[in-house]
Amino acid sequence: MQLFYNPDINTNSSEFSFDKEESKHISKVLRKKEGDILFVTNGLGFLFHSEIVLASEKKCTVKITKTETQKHTEFYTHIAVAPTKMNERFEWFLEKATEIGIHEITPVICDHSERKSIKTERFDKIIQSAMKQSNQFYLPKLNEPISFKDFINKKNDGVLCIAHCEETNKKLLKEITKPKTKHTILIGPEGDFSTKEIELALKNDYIPVSLGNTRLRTETAALVACHSIVFSNE
Repeated sequence: MQLFYNPDINTNSSEFSFDKEESKHISKVLRKKEGDILFVTNGLGFLFHSEIVLASEKKCTVKITKTETQKHTEFYTHIAVAPTKMNERFEWFLEKATEIGIHEITPVICDHSERKSIKTERFDKIIQSAMKQSNQFYLPKLNEPISFKDFINKKNDGVLCIAHCEETNKKLLKEITKPKTKHTILIGPEGDFSTKEIELALKNDYIPVSLGNTRLRTETAALVACHSIVFSNE
């Protein structure tokens, strides 16, 4: 199934037109024509079956023929991760985590972060593309960047974890994961969290965790954490 995404389509829609860029892709690149069937999601759990009634490069219009819904997972994975120095690595994480089934991502600016400023427009497109490619109907939530201190002060709920590299007592993530539960996991930058940040997290009930015996890159650690939660709920 080839899946298309548009946030504006909803259950009240009987007919819908794609924007110029998507219309050109559908009619010219994919060579779709009137009568062809398109599958569209709005990223909120709905799958819309639609039939093309106008195939034009400037305006591709479809009529909705059937609507399906997908039940949301009973667990929730929120990865709060420091942006990597190289954008490509962070983009790789976003793509793969979306394919695996992450629910929420927050870029966190830390004391040791080499990248302090990021733009999320391209990140949004990568997540949307990965959602379509993996045939999922829920679009992961990408939050705006936030400082480590402000993130901790938000008082996130569920099982709270911080994965760091300091030689202290830590539990393996797989030992504390719980099925059908929300998990929020903090992943630090290339230089790890500062001691001050770790202490602040522990004071706010974050559990120090290990992701294994090897030292992982930021984006790898974030993906391992995401997969661990998803896998524990299979």
